[in-house]
Amino acid sequence: MRFEYSAPYISMKRFKIKQKSAVLLALQLAVLIITCGCREICHTKYVLKLPDAPEAWILLLGEPCWQIEWFDTNGYKKTAVIYRDSKRIMEIELPVTLTNPVTAWPYWPEHNLITGLFKPAGALFPYDTKNGSLNLSWEAGVDAIFYTELSNSAGALYTSEKNYTKIPANFDWIRFRELFKGETLNKAVRENPWLVNWRSVAEKTISGNFDTRRLVPEETSLIAIPAYLPVQTENWSDLWYGASPFETPLSFNGYENPAFRVHSGINVWISKSGILRVNGNSWVFNEFGKGK
Repeated sequence: MRFEYSAPYISMKRFKIKQKSAVLLALQLAVLIITCGCREICHTKYVLKLPDAPEAWILLLGEPCWQIEWFDTNGYKKTAVIYRDSKRIMEIELPVTLTNPVTAWPYWPEHNLITGLFKPAGALFPYDTKNGSLNLSWEAGVDAIFYTELSNSAGALYTSEKNYTKIPANFDWIRFRELFKGETLNKAVRENPWLVNWRSVAEKTISGNFDTRRLVPEETSLIAIPAYLPVQTENWSDLWYGASPFETPLSFNGYENPAFRVHSGINVWISKSGILRVNGNSWVFNEFGKGK
């Protein structure tokens, strides 16, 4: 996969903030670069500062490893791993003239929890830089993934005549972040942005325009736990933590027939009893210390 860049930005519908002209946005971006200071402009390498994993994840699974993803000066994807015994220190080189997403996927190989199952942290360069560091956060993980999905969708539209107005580097990321600080969005989405199907939103944004009405929870199915799972009845009263750092833990204390809300793809929940994976009609439960 390769990113390409240009100057205008994707138009964004249904913002309460007044629409800015291309000239004003250019000035705004220029101010952003200037406020980074000469130190930031001269930097090509940045030290990554990772957020702490949610306490429940660490207590149940231990400290995670992290798979880092970013894009080089030619727009090609780069990957690296920060292992748990490395003190979470890594330096990466970024093209200072381009908006660049950096994604950090937590994973636990000893529990067979591979990258992509738990939601990532992230950052956008240059917005999240300070004093030669790039500060990753769980909130910006959404930005990084949405950026990547926009790029994938835009790339699919590229023919002999490329549409440079649909390039994710030109999206108004400042205003996108402001959405989650107000009250215009769906309350559930503000509290847990991973409820949104960002691939679908990206595809519709590239084919048309960005519209906040699309930022709604993805459809899910409420599925009862099958009786064959080797989980003791009393264990369903444990707190079950999802794969999003923003997700409220579940408890089925007093429920005769526990049920989980399942979306498409692999769903993961963890508790002190073990790890539950759900994919369609397939349910797998692994007790801690009794196999993967």
